Amino acid sequence: MFSVINMFPKFLSGLFGLVLEIWSRWWDLLNKHTTVLAAAIFAVSWYAWWVKKSTRRIQPLPPGPRGLPFVGNLPFIEPDLHSYFAKLSQIYGPIFKLQLGRKVCIVISSAPFAKQVLKGHDAIFSNRGDPPAAAFQATYGAIDIAFSPNCPEWRTLRKVFVREMMSNSGLDACYAIRQEEVKEMLKEVYGKIGSPVNIGELMFLTTLNATTRMLWGTSLRGKDRDIGDVQIRHVVREIIDLIGAPNISDLFPVLARFDVQGVESKAKKHMLLFDKLFESSIGSRMKDELASGEEKKDGKVSKNFLQFLLKQSSLSINQIKALFVDVISGSTDTSSTTVEWAMAELLQHPEIMRKACKELEQVVGNDNIVEEVHTVKLHYLNAILKETLRLHPPLPLLLQHSPSTTCNLSGYSIPKGSIVYVNVWAIHRNPEAWKNPLEFQPDRFLKDGELGDFRGNNFNYLPFGSGRRVCVGIPLAEKMVLHVLANLLHHFKWNLPEGMKLDLSEKFGIVLKKSEPLMAIPTARLSIS
Repeated sequence: MFSVINMFPKFLSGLFGLVLEIWSRWWDLLNKHTTVLAAAIFAVSWYAWWVKKSTRRIQPLPPGPRGLPFVGNLPFIEPDLHSYFAKLSQIYGPIFKLQLGRKVCIVISSAPFAKQVLKGHDAIFSNRGDPPAAAFQATYGAIDIAFSPNCPEWRTLRKVFVREMMSNSGLDACYAIRQEEVKEMLKEVYGKIGSPVNIGELMFLTTLNATTRMLWGTSLRGKDRDIGDVQIRHVVREIIDLIGAPNISDLFPVLARFDVQGVESKAKKHMLLFDKLFESSIGSRMKDELASGEEKKDGKVSKNFLQFLLKQSSLSINQIKALFVDVISGSTDTSSTTVEWAMAELLQHPEIMRKACKELEQVVGNDNIVEEVHTVKLHYLNAILKETLRLHPPLPLLLQHSPSTTCNLSGYSIPKGSIVYVNVWAIHRNPEAWKNPLEFQPDRFLKDGELGDFRGNNFNYLPFGSGRRVCVGIPLAEKMVLHVLANLLHHFKWNLPEGMKLDLSEKFGIVLKKSEPLMAIPTARLSIS
């Protein structure tokens, strides 16, 4: 016992010496290999932080149907995306996810979520992501207003267009042009009394000629031109169809270089005609009128948008061309489709048409042609337009949005670069927001003027979008559509061809059209022409 106690101090002494020796070697190692040791400590610390972070609760993606490996939900997609998405929202809720090839698609189908995307997180969602291949070609590399990312160049282009062409002064300066084209349209219809008239084509050509005259001073009407309105009409519609058509290269970027479906090559081919139009209509003005900025016609001096743009050193020629593609395609196809839907609904509801014609008689008079100054007083006709845009929004899913960074929407993670669609077609038919949502009832907009706000302040009504990406052509579209629609109703009685049944079925695309063109027979109401 005592021998063990006597040995204990020796044991402690030896143990203490061993500890000192280990500490001494560790200190030497620390001095000699400071960098290596610091790296080791950093690595261990980072790993511990990463493990801790990975164990935290991660925001989930929105719910959605299960897909297949590699292709996701592509095999199950239905052609009419707007109604298909509406059906899915009944199952998965007002926000859901689809995997379309390599692309994550988020669909918004309610006003509260639309408000978060288009207003609450507008700065994040105001980008387009990777535009469709056809859109990229049609807009000279996405340098236009519609598909360009939210950047200084986009803001400059948008500002110039809104200030110089869409302002009250800019539109008033071009009023005579629009009035002349409407009169030309009326002459054409008077020449077809008793024969079927294609309403959509009529509006398309009227808007096309008015728009090109506003842009660069001349219309496409006339047989002496190398490029006519019929050719441009075909090109515009082909490009719009290509942009809205499913393209495997858009969903699997690795296949983009192969242009599997030939979408990119078709878009390039159609754009050659646009370039030819620009060269013939713009090139001569660049040489002859750039210095004066004036266009003489019948002894009078007038100006057009091109003359102003050519003096803007901040804009390239391709930016100007891309802007013109936007204006021509945006003003023609959507406006003609809206007038076609409005006339179809009026033919379906003759009592509403009679009420509109009675208002025209009271405001305009039977001895006068309708002018734009009258349209602000045509409250019922304005309500008809708003109800048409509610039931038949021109762009049922708007143009795609894409977040510039991953963000949170009501507890759901929306990945950076995902495709976000706002299904305004479904929002406009929500029974919680609209009484009898499937019925054509213009009177609903007479009771509440703010209900049909075109600027996107009512998120239950978004025919032109909202936020930074709201349609910049609203003032022109509203003027042209109301002006044409009012004159068609004021000058003529309209009926369907004998034996023809009205078809109100839809054909999905980037623009929501009637599945069959509307043909109607005019009968003169007024003695003037």
